[in-house]
This record gives sequence, structure tokens and C-alpha cells, in this order.
Amino acid sequence: MAGWVGSVIAVAGTLLGATLAYLFQRANALRSEVFTRDERLRQERMAAYSGFAGAMASLRQGVVSLWLVKQRMKDGPELLAAYTEADRLGALANHARLRAQLVAGDARIVAVAGAAFHPIDAISQAPDREKLVSHEKKLLELLDEFISVARDEIQ
Repeated sequence: MAGWVGSVIAVAGTLLGATLAYLFQRANALRSEVFTRDERLRQERMAAYSGFAGAMASLRQGVVSLWLVKQRMKDGPELLAAYTEADRLGALANHARLRAQLVAGDARIVAVAGAAFHPIDAISQAPDREKLVSHEKKLLELLDEFISVARDEIQ
């Protein structure tokens, strides 16, 4: 009889040990999955946010170049090329904005990214260099705000 009780206790102990090992391994696997997913999302956000900031910097340069060409001439191939380049850069910046919005975890990112396009429109319509510089400054302030909010979210 004593042998039988010992066998039952041994089997129960083995089953309990196997169950506990399974539960711990499962918890570790879930933790690892969550960490990997979060890190992948962080990397994606970093790429999207830096891509947006870079695209907006390029767009600013393209729109300012267009403004300068418009001041020198009213027509011609150089003006057409400047319009084409500014339009191409605008499409790239808009694509980068949409990508940033898709991965954004903070509504402020979406708001600031959208607001950054307003000074771009104003730059292209600036009546003089003073207004141009003013709109450029506003854009740079918005990009600084975007970077600050993005940094807070990524870290």
C-alpha cells in the first residue's frame, strides 16, 4: 500500500511540475512577443517620423527655390522645372505624413504633421522676402514641435 501512495504522489508531483513549467514558459513567450512587437513598432515609428521630418525639410527647400525662381522670371523652363520639383517634393512629404499618421500613437503627432503643411502653402504665396522668412520660421517651429512630440513617444 505504501508503494502505491508513493507512486501517486510521484505522478502528481511530475504533473504539477510539468504544468508549472508550461505556464512559466508560456508567460515568458508572451512577454517576449510583446517586447518584440513593441520594439518593431518603435523602430517603424522612428523611421516614419524621421522620414516625415526629412521630407518636410526637402519640401521647404523646394518651395523656397520655387519662390526665388518666381521672383526672377514669370515664365520659362526653369520656372516649370521648379514647379515640377516642388510638386514632386510635396507628394513625397504628403506620403511621409500619411505613413507617420498610420503608426502614430499620439494624436498630437497627427495634428502637428498636418499643421506643418500650412506654412508651406503660405511660403509659396509670400508677397515678399520678409513674409517668406516669417513662414519659414513658423514651419521650422512646427517641425521642432513634431520632433519633440515624436521623441517623447519613441522613448
